[in-house]
Order: sequence, then C-alpha cells, then structure tokens
Amino acid sequence: MPKTVLLNNVDHKELRVITQHRTVFGDNVMTAFTFAQEFRSLQAHYPIVFYKSDDGTGFQSAVLLGFEEGENLFLGPSGWDATYVPMSMRRQPFFIGMANGEMVIHVDLDSPRISTTQGEPVFLEHGGTTDFLEKISSTLRSIHEGLETAPAFSAALLANDLLESFVFDIEMADGTQSRLSGFYTINEERLSKLDGKTLERLHQAGFLQPIFMAIASLSNLPQLAERKLGSHAPQA
Repeated sequence: MPKTVLLNNVDHKELRVITQHRTVFGDNVMTAFTFAQEFRSLQAHYPIVFYKSDDGTGFQSAVLLGFEEGENLFLGPSGWDATYVPMSMRRQPFFIGMANGEMVIHVDLDSPRISTTQGEPVFLEHGGTTDFLEKISSTLRSIHEGLETAPAFSAALLANDLLESFVFDIEMADGTQSRLSGFYTINEERLSKLDGKTLERLHQAGFLQPIFMAIASLSNLPQLAERKLGSHAPQA
C-alpha cells in the first residue's frame, strides 16, 4: 500500500524525485488513465480506449501502452519512447488531495522514485517551491479538472449510444495469436447519424473534439502491434 502523506516543505525539505521512466519505478503498465481534455495531445502517439468503471455504471478512458498486464511497449533503453508522456504517468509519485475546498498535493513516500540524493528537488533551500514542483502542481490541477468532467463525458457517450466493444488480433512471430479485448471505442456509424442539434450539444459541452480524437487515435494500434512484435522478435 502507498504511504501517502500531505507534502510540506518542513518534513520533505530534502525530498527529490527520480523522473526517469523504468520498470523498476512501476512504469510497466498496460494502460494509463486519461481524460477528454488530454486526448488531443495523446492521439498522435497512443490508442485511446474506454473501459467500464468499477461500479459498471459508466466508462472511463485510458491509453493503451501494451497488450497484456505488466507490459509497457513505450519503455525503451533510454526511457519513455514517445515525445508526450501521459499526465497520469508524469505526476507520479504525487497525488491530488482536497483540504477546505482547495487542491493539495500528497506524495507516496514508499515510491521507488523518492530519494534524497538523486533526481529533481521538490523544494528550494529556503523552503520555496522548485520549477519541478510547479510543473507537478499544474499537471495535478489538469488531472483534477479532467476527472471532474469525466462522468459527464461518459454520460454523453452512453446517452447517444456511441460506445462499442472491439477486439484486436496480433499474430506473433511463432504463429500464435494474441487478442486484445475488454475495451470499447467510438461507433463511427452511430456518430455519423447524430442530428445537428445533438452534435451542437456535444460541441458546446467540449465533447465533440475528444470524440474525434479518440477515433483518430486508433490508427496507432498497428504501430503498437509492431512494437509488440519487435519486442518478441528472435535475437540474432
């Protein structure tokens, strides 16, 4: 379990954070959660998919980083192999908290990223915040705002019957088949049949662009499959 505490410049004055992306830091994950406002930045690199929420009443969004649990095909010898890293991965080991209606920052002190000798300093020598912490704060604020609108985005997709399940098959080098399933995407046929008033409502809510970004992002599935095949290619 994470040891999450409220960040402060007294107890954590020596705190540093290792920002490299490696398996040892917990970056070997199949998916990373995201939200509609981030889709435009993500769609150039990753497939954006939807999955059922834990309570089964709505849907949440994520980017695919691999095809099986514990697999991140964007982790390479030099770190993260893409020019844009999802916010939910960049914010680690920090979390959003609320106190008296204000956003506060919590930190997981058990994270392998935590150090006092290497990485980015969190606080300045006399207690002020570093540029690194300012960037983290901005990232957490964006995540918080995105997650606040996520239920409405999910409700709009469901109300207009825009989600459909899909499968994606990969033939491995040895002839075996690997199948991705359990995720959902936008049904383009149903989207094309929506009337003007419905499209206007989606646009006014800020949901129309993310819908099209999610559709466009699926062009990254073949490239992700190529990464998968490359990672399992026979060594010379």
